[in-house]
Amino acid sequence: MAVIEIDTLTVERGRVPVIVDLSLGVEAGTVTGLLGPSGSGKSTLMRAIVGVQLVTSGTVKVLGAPAGSATLRRRVGYVTQAPAVYLDLTVAENLRYFARVLGASPRTVSAALQTVDLVGYERRLAGTLSGGQLSRVSLATALLGNPEVLVLDEPTVGLDPVLRRDLWAAFRRLAEHGTTILVSSHVMDEADHCDRLLLLRDGQLLADDTPAGLRARTGKASLDEAFLSLVEATA
Repeated sequence: MAVIEIDTLTVERGRVPVIVDLSLGVEAGTVTGLLGPSGSGKSTLMRAIVGVQLVTSGTVKVLGAPAGSATLRRRVGYVTQAPAVYLDLTVAENLRYFARVLGASPRTVSAALQTVDLVGYERRLAGTLSGGQLSRVSLATALLGNPEVLVLDEPTVGLDPVLRRDLWAAFRRLAEHGTTILVSSHVMDEADHCDRLLLLRDGQLLADDTPAGLRARTGKASLDEAFLSLVEATA
């Protein structure tokens, strides 16, 4: 069953099309990768899915409701590229504050810290953390309400290979427990962690397939080469 349903979505900025007549679905309990170069429309599409993007035409539904509906506020978690935490609060203070906002149990704070591997950082001021650590605090805040859908915009940017590996393992565990995850990246070597891949270029969907399916379709061994092959075919 598709928990994210997009039908003929078009988004323009200053009459310049950013997303063009896009239709797709994301199935429940999957890790779906949204891939493409910078400027392909990934962040715009994610904002449309969480209901904070003005759309020109088309519809976006999440869990059966229009994107941005009040009923979705606790059911959908969203992590932007820029960390969305208070720099003058500690890690624990940030998480306790957002737990209260979401009406989540305080017990979810420790679970979220464990998921993003920040146990031991509770008393650190957010403003003293590295960029990668701040990104993980933002991810922890999104996990507090145990969302059914998790939308992650470039969550592994600035992280070292070990943390990237551990976060992808965490995403997989969440999906196995029923969370639907849509994660964007421009790093093609992360694509093999996903159940399904959505490849965007210039606001259009080049492919919606599994990693294995993309390799078979293009005859390429690497997903990077597969993506380039699809780009060249549509040039």
